[in-house]
Amino acid sequence: MSEEVTYADLKFQDSSQTENIQKFDKFEKEDPPVPSHVWRQGALALTLLCLLLLIGLGVFGAICMEKLNKLQNFKEELQRNLSLQLMQNTNSSQKIRNLSIKLEEIATKLCRELYTKNKEHKCKPCPEEWMWHDDKCYLLHAYQRQETWQKSDEICSGYNASLLTIKSKSVLEFIKSLMLSNFWLGLSPRKDNPRYRNLDTVILLHWFTRNTSVINDKMYCGWIHYTTVYYTKCTETKSIICEKLAQSVKIESILMSEVLDGRK
Repeated sequence: MSEEVTYADLKFQDSSQTENIQKFDKFEKEDPPVPSHVWRQGALALTLLCLLLLIGLGVFGAICMEKLNKLQNFKEELQRNLSLQLMQNTNSSQKIRNLSIKLEEIATKLCRELYTKNKEHKCKPCPEEWMWHDDKCYLLHAYQRQETWQKSDEICSGYNASLLTIKSKSVLEFIKSLMLSNFWLGLSPRKDNPRYRNLDTVILLHWFTRNTSVINDKMYCGWIHYTTVYYTKCTETKSIICEKLAQSVKIESILMSEVLDGRK
C-alpha cells in the first residue's frame, strides 16, 4: 500500500521550512561580531598616541622652561649692565659738574683780573654801567635824580633789582669805598625815627622785605651818608643805588675777548 501524504504532513513541512527561512534571514540581518583583537589594536594605538602627546608636551614644556630661564638670565644681566652704566653715567655727570664748577671759578677769577684793568670788559657778568662786586651788580643813578623811598624802590624793581643792602663785610668795605652821600638804603621803613648809627652796625639790622603797601607819609626810611646811617620821612627824596645778582661768568666770552685782543 502506497504512503499517503496527508494535509497535516504538508502543513508541518511548510511550517518547518518557514521557520528555517526566518532563522536564516535573521542570521543574515545580524552584524557579524567584531573580533576582540581589533579592539585591542585600536586601544593600543590610542594609548601610544596619548603617550606620544604627553612626551611631546613634556619636551615642549622643558624647552619652554629652558627658554624662559635664558630670557630671565638675559634680563637680569641686562639690568646689571644698565645699573652699571647708570652708575658710570652718574659718576661722569658728577665729574663734569665738578669740572664745570672749577672752570667757572677759574673764569671768574680771570674775569676779575680783566675787570680791574677795564671796568667795561666784555666778560663782566653785569649790564653796562653796572659795577661788579662779589656776586652782585650795583647801579648808581645820577646824583641829580632824587626820588622818594617808595619810588626809588619801584625804579630798582624795574631793573629786576632792589635798593642797596649790606649783609657782609666785603660789601661793607666796597660801599665805604664808594663814598656814598644822601642815598636811600634797602632798610625796612619804620614808624619811629631811630638815632643815627655807624654803617658797620647796620649789617645785622633787619633789611627791607618788600612790603611797600604799608608805607605812608608818617614812616621813616634809612639813608646813607658816607659811613653813617640816618632815618628821615620816606616821602623825602634821595639818590638811588640798586643791586642785583650777577650772572655767571661765561668762559666763551673770556676766550673770545682774548682772541680779539690778540688780533689787535
